[in-house]
Amino acid sequence: MQTVQDIKKLKGRRKISVLTAYDYWTSIILDEIGVDLVLVGDSLGMVMLGYKNTLPVSMDEMIHHTKAVARGTKNAIIVGDMPFISDISARDAVINAGRFIKEGGAGAVKIEGGEKFKEIVKAVVDNGIPVMGHIGLTPQDVLVLGGYKRQDDRQRLLDDALSIQEAGAFSLVIECVPEEIAAEITEKVNVPTISCGSGNRCDGQVAVMHDVLGLCPQLTPKFIKPHAEIKNNIVNALTKWKNDISKKS
Repeated sequence: MQTVQDIKKLKGRRKISVLTAYDYWTSIILDEIGVDLVLVGDSLGMVMLGYKNTLPVSMDEMIHHTKAVARGTKNAIIVGDMPFISDISARDAVINAGRFIKEGGAGAVKIEGGEKFKEIVKAVVDNGIPVMGHIGLTPQDVLVLGGYKRQDDRQRLLDDALSIQEAGAFSLVIECVPEEIAAEITEKVNVPTISCGSGNRCDGQVAVMHDVLGLCPQLTPKFIKPHAEIKNNIVNALTKWKNDISKKS
């Protein structure tokens, strides 16, 4: 099984692959193809549970799905996504991050937020739990941001990245940031950067598996190119089954 130290050593050597999983069978597939990190994202709120955004997702829901993913993952590092308000204080963050490790079977957690979350990230790391940082567009701030908007404040983003690195994060997701800024951050930090809609010059890429497979086209962001149209295949197959059944009755 890979460790966070293995991931850190990949910086500058090869691209790091990160995909989401929310269930047992998906995690088996991702592990089989050799994905480096499996993210149990709070995106499950929209993809799996039908919420309009990630804000309603609870810790219990995250733990439930993380446990399922852990049962099917043998080699990749499982990263549990800390849901909205679960890391409102350092104490809350440590307790909830600990649940991901002890109950969920994760190997790390992801915490959204920049410089203002430095002490929270540090507290979690100091308690023996690896943290993946997340800066740029932070979906849990969607109400404050007024929507899912591209972030381009270069100095703030640089300060956020350096602060989260200093706090001890082993990697850093950069979401919806201009490619030039994401590339500059990648050069200035010592930990791997993972692009989420921030161009191809980071150390790796993360995507929601359903977006890559074309399972939820209505939710797929513009920066993702679907590599399949699985939804259409499912609709066609189930329609054929339904018609076959109808003919037999």
